[in-house]
Amino acid sequence: MERRLAAILAADVVGYSAMMAADEEAALTDLKEHRDTIFDPHIAAHNGRIVKLIGDGTLVEFPSVVDAVQFGLDVQNAIAKLRSRVQLRIGIHLGDVILDGEDIYGHGVNVAARLEALSPAGGICISSIVYDSVGRLTAEAFSEMGEHKLKNISNPVRLYAWSTGAKRPPPPPKTNSEKPSIAVLPFANMSDDPDQQFFSDGISEDIITGLSRFRTLLVVARNSSFQFRHSEMNDSEIASQLGVQYLVEGSVRKAGSKVRISARLIAADTGKQLWAERFDRNLEDIFEVQDQVAQNIAAVLPGRVQHDVVVRNIDKPTENMKAYELLLKGKALRDGLNPQDTARAKKCFEKVLELDPNYARAYMYLADTYVVDMWLGLADVNAPKLALDIARKGAALDNNDVFIQDQLGYAYLSAQLWEQANTQFEKTLSRIVNEAESMAWCGYGFLLLSRHEKAYEVLVEAMRLDPLHPPALDWVLGQVYFFLGRYEDAVGIFIGEAHLNSLADAFLVAAYAHSGRQDEAEAALQTFIQHRRAELESRGLVARADTIAGLADGFRPMWRNPEDWARLATGLQLAGLPE
Repeated sequence: MERRLAAILAADVVGYSAMMAADEEAALTDLKEHRDTIFDPHIAAHNGRIVKLIGDGTLVEFPSVVDAVQFGLDVQNAIAKLRSRVQLRIGIHLGDVILDGEDIYGHGVNVAARLEALSPAGGICISSIVYDSVGRLTAEAFSEMGEHKLKNISNPVRLYAWSTGAKRPPPPPKTNSEKPSIAVLPFANMSDDPDQQFFSDGISEDIITGLSRFRTLLVVARNSSFQFRHSEMNDSEIASQLGVQYLVEGSVRKAGSKVRISARLIAADTGKQLWAERFDRNLEDIFEVQDQVAQNIAAVLPGRVQHDVVVRNIDKPTENMKAYELLLKGKALRDGLNPQDTARAKKCFEKVLELDPNYARAYMYLADTYVVDMWLGLADVNAPKLALDIARKGAALDNNDVFIQDQLGYAYLSAQLWEQANTQFEKTLSRIVNEAESMAWCGYGFLLLSRHEKAYEVLVEAMRLDPLHPPALDWVLGQVYFFLGRYEDAVGIFIGEAHLNSLADAFLVAAYAHSGRQDEAEAALQTFIQHRRAELESRGLVARADTIAGLADGFRPMWRNPEDWARLATGLQLAGLPE
């Protein structure tokens, strides 16, 4: 059976049986008009797919939970505005589904159907996993319904509701002190070599980093804005999806030692181009160009950016452009969180430091490859010491970069210096302004330290800052759900793009087992064994036996609390993996 993670929306017409009893022809006409003029057009606009129509009910699948919730809000508001007699109840869940041709069924579908029945008329009911995953402004529109025991679901589910009739306080009036919001879209790669996309992405990301240092700006995280790389939406629609007032667009053309960067700043509400510039430079000047782009954009935001609160570090991270390119390539590999790409990333970072021994972030990323190996139980015995020594070198070169500070916390963790790690993550978190990804990794640090509630609080805040976050953060969220006892939600996460490595496999097996889904746990266990053996072999290691000691024991050292490790190991045992 093929499974995947999906946002599932179940909708049903309120009181349709009574409408049919009163006047069948009028009821059918109203239902068809509702679908043709409201429901179907909004589905297309939000990338949804109608799975099936069941009388007056509809099952819709969305690839993004943000799209699913926004679709529900738009449809219900459109119906309310038209004062149609066709009212809907909508339930939305994020979970695993089983594919059967064009149809889907399974646990995720069942939960969505249960939520639809609990939705207020003209409203929406969402599960806690959906609430955690949407952006901050959307989440604020929903009210908590408390925990509910759903039919055939082992653990209670916390629910949230929204209704067109709900009274909410008006937003505070806008003032000149309100932070302007801005998103940097991925710069187009205009070079002849399509493999240079990582270079133009790196330019875009560095401009985001530069703008994030302005405390008078609210900057959308890279992974949210980069989701619109191939979007056919216009600027206004993209800005609306991201909830920003301004967009930065551009392109990068690299040829030999020359680079041309074109950038423009657009006001989303009017479509007016506020600023545009083209920079033709030698590659050695690239950091000066990035700095100019960031400062020019901030300077033209009308009356918003106050110079007296701007603290800008314009030091070049490196003079060596080959080192810079290798760093970008290594980072792209490292983000996959799998053994093969991590090994290739490590070689990139080692080469970077041969070219420039003073490149602070290269030390951070190199240390991180050792930490990832420890997460995956693939590290050498000297990895903890190496990670700590390397991370300290990076911090000594740049003590202001929150990503470097994050990595120092993980180096302490890998060396089992638990209190130093905790202090470091608290310190890093206090210094974060707009860096959602760094915030999320602080959350994972707290999870490894057995501060489960703190990890949840930090991670959800980061993901609401960046609702279109990368799969690596879902990988973390799944583990958080597991240790909070939210096993069904953990399954839903790990069945999707968060299925990055064998540690994800292990948590999926254990979550199935702890939630009583024994058949699925046993099937997932076979996948874990297969993937785990392949990971070990990729590093020249040999699994001693298909046991917890032989396959999973390498995961143990990163968890401070032995009870946390025991919960994962117990789940594997319940699925049939002997000690």
